[in-house]
Amino acid sequence: MATIEDFHKLDIRVGTIVKVEEFPEAKKPAFKVFVDFGLLGVKKSSAQITQLYSPESLVGRQVIAVVNFPPRQVGPFISEVLILGAVADSRGTILLAPERKVENGDKIA
Repeated sequence: MATIEDFHKLDIRVGTIVKVEEFPEAKKPAFKVFVDFGLLGVKKSSAQITQLYSPESLVGRQVIAVVNFPPRQVGPFISEVLILGAVADSRGTILLAPERKVENGDKIA
C-alpha cells in the first residue's frame, strides 16, 4: 500500500496545453504535447491520447500532470511531465482536468 508520504512526494499541477504536434516516431500512436505550467514554464510530454483527441481539440484545454518525475526519453523526444488520464479500456485515455478553470501551475492536493 502507498502511504500519504508517498503521495506528498508527487508534485501534481494544472497546466494549459499550448501546442500539440504529431509524433510519428513513437512506437505507439502519440502526440508531442506542450503544456504551460505558469511559473514552472512550458513542459513537454509524449501522450498516447490519439484515440479520443485531435491536436486541434487539445490546444487550450487544461490538464493535470505530475511535474517532478525525471525526464524520459521517448524515441527522439524528451518527455518532461506525465499528463494524467483515466484509461477507458478499448476507448482510449480520457484526460483528467479541473472542474473549473484555474491558474496554470496550481498544485493538486
